[in-house]
Amino acid sequence: LFAVKVRAEAMQKASDLVSSGMLSVIGRPQANYKHACVQAREHCLSLGIKEPVCAIANYLFPDGRVIAGHKEALDFLQNHSRELNFLRTRLLPVSGAFHTALMEPAIEVRRPEISVHSNVDGKRYMHDKHICNQLAKQLVSPVKWEQTLHEIYERAQGQDFPHTYEVGPGRQLGSTLQ
Repeated sequence: LFAVKVRAEAMQKASDLVSSGMLSVIGRPQANYKHACVQAREHCLSLGIKEPVCAIANYLFPDGRVIAGHKEALDFLQNHSRELNFLRTRLLPVSGAFHTALMEPAIEVRRPEISVHSNVDGKRYMHDKHICNQLAKQLVSPVKWEQTLHEIYERAQGQDFPHTYEVGPGRQLGSTLQ
């Protein structure tokens, strides 16, 4: 938990640098999330925001994403949700655009002391250097929760499912298991 605390503090400091957040989106099958982010970034540029960020931060489930970035980008997505084929949007109660380029100031890699499962690619860490590389990527990459669940729950016939505990704010990730 110490590693989680240190990571959270670094991400909070990065969050304090710019007004940003995260938007949970459930879209129709024809929704193009990447193109929606491009449109939101173009909107931010028109407002004079330099190097705007709007990107998919979490791949939750088919047609379920979390998009993170500048507040103005998220406002654009909410205001244009119908044209973007979004069925439902909800701002998440977080302080920043986690898992995007806005978290780059938080990257400070240290040799980890615990075993960690990567949410960058859903795989277990292989060795120390791999852990450091993946932890750094995790701060600025989308969370591959769906892929991680496939990896975690893949098991031999007759083997029990592992116990699953959600640690952190909210219950969004755990609710996707139900």
